[in-house]
Amino acid sequence: MKKTAKRRALILKELDKNGQVNVQQLSSALGVSAVTIRNDLGNLEKHNLLVRAHGGAFKMNKFALTVTEKKQINLKQKRLIGKKAASLINEGDSIILDSGTTTFEISNNLSHLKKVTVISNALDIINNLSQQSNVELMMLGGYLKDFSMSFVGPMAERNLKQVYCNKLFLGIDGIKQNSGIFTYHLEEAYLNQIMIEMADDIFVVADSSKFKKSGRALICGFDKINKLITDDQIEDEMLEFLKNNNVEVIIA
Repeated sequence: MKKTAKRRALILKELDKNGQVNVQQLSSALGVSAVTIRNDLGNLEKHNLLVRAHGGAFKMNKFALTVTEKKQINLKQKRLIGKKAASLINEGDSIILDSGTTTFEISNNLSHLKKVTVISNALDIINNLSQQSNVELMMLGGYLKDFSMSFVGPMAERNLKQVYCNKLFLGIDGIKQNSGIFTYHLEEAYLNQIMIEMADDIFVVADSSKFKKSGRALICGFDKINKLITDDQIEDEMLEFLKNNNVEVIIA
C-alpha cells in the first residue's frame, strides 16, 4: 500500500511539473507494468486529480479544463470523428456546431461543401470559419464564458429559438448509461436543450474516453439522441446499450 501511495504521489508530482504524463514513460521510470500505471491513473481520475487520455493523462485544474487544454486530449480520435461527422453533412445543409473541441474538428473539414450554413455558440469555431466563402455563419451572441469560449445566456437562447437546422452536432463532457449525456456547465446544458429542439437530426460527437463519465449538468436522456459518432475503442457493453436505446453508433 505504501509503495502504491508513493508511486501515485510521484505521478502527481510529474503532472504538476509537466502538465501531462505518458503511460510507457511512467512504466519505465517507476519500474512497474503499463497495466499498473493505468490502474494508478484510473484511481487518480476517480478522485478528480487528473483526466485520462489515450496513452496517458493530463493535469486536472480545480475546475473543468480550458478549451486549449481539452484540444490536446485524444486529438487523433477527435480529428477522425470530426472528419466522419463532416462527411455526413450535405450540400445546402443548415447545421449547429455546439462548442467543444470535437465539434471544432468538424469545422476544420467543411471545405468540400459548396454551401453550408453554420450556427454556433463557439467563438473558436466562428473564428475558424470566418474566412471560408462557402460557409454562411450565424453567431448566437450572448454572454461569453471565457473558460469554454462559448456564448450562453438569454440572448443566445432567444436567437437560437429563431433558427431551424437540419443537423445538430453536440459536444459533451460525459455519457452514462441509464442517465444520458452531460456537460460541466448549467447554462450550456440549457442552451444544448434548445439546440435539440431546433434540429431535425441530433448527432453526439464524443471520443470513447467520455463513456461512463458525467458532468455537473444533465443535457438529456438517450431518447433525444439519433446518432453517436465515436472512435473504435467503444466497449461492447456501451455499444449494446446504445443500440437497445435506438441510438445509431457511427465509428470514425
